[in-house]
Amino acid sequence: MDIVLAVVALFFVMTTALAAVAVVKTKRAVQRGLERHVPQARRMIEDTTLKARRVAQPGVSGQIADVRLAMRASLDSTRRTLRAACAEDVSLGESLALCDRLDAHARALEEELKVLEREPDKARVSVRLPELRERAERIAHSADTLRWAAQDRARRFADEELVELSRICEGEAAALRHWTGPEPAVDEPQESAPGSLGAGDPPKAFPGSPSPAES
Repeated sequence: MDIVLAVVALFFVMTTALAAVAVVKTKRAVQRGLERHVPQARRMIEDTTLKARRVAQPGVSGQIADVRLAMRASLDSTRRTLRAACAEDVSLGESLALCDRLDAHARALEEELKVLEREPDKARVSVRLPELRERAERIAHSADTLRWAAQDRARRFADEELVELSRICEGEAAALRHWTGPEPAVDEPQESAPGSLGAGDPPKAFPGSPSPAES
């Protein structure tokens, strides 16, 4: 009886421990999913709000929204291009690191733009907004430069590979077209049979026939 109770108690403890481990793993997985998807959802909401503000508010708010959207679009496009290219060209890792540094500057600039949007002094806004727009344009241009360079690099590699592949295909096609028919058989000279006359042999005299000298 004691053994049965011990087995039941051990089974209960093991079941409880496994359930606790499963709960912890599930909680961590949910947290990772939230950490990954919540920023994306927040970013989508912000982009939608900025687009609506750019159209509905043509004043300072609309101008600031336009600056933020243009800078975000450039950085996002560059980041996607570099991440996709890094899978085949590891040398672009440094370019991706530079893009991350540009993104840090962009986030700092967006905070300044948010502060400027709430600034009640119109004179200060009119002075600061061109400066911040110029910084945003520099960030966007730097990101565009990285993206264009990565695209040109990928296109050049593709062109070189295509040239080499075309050369190989042309060589293979030439080899397929180069064929020869069966070689003609060479007639071997036949040996003269015993007793047959050669080209320079005098005719043999038969018994009873006059020799050539007597005729």
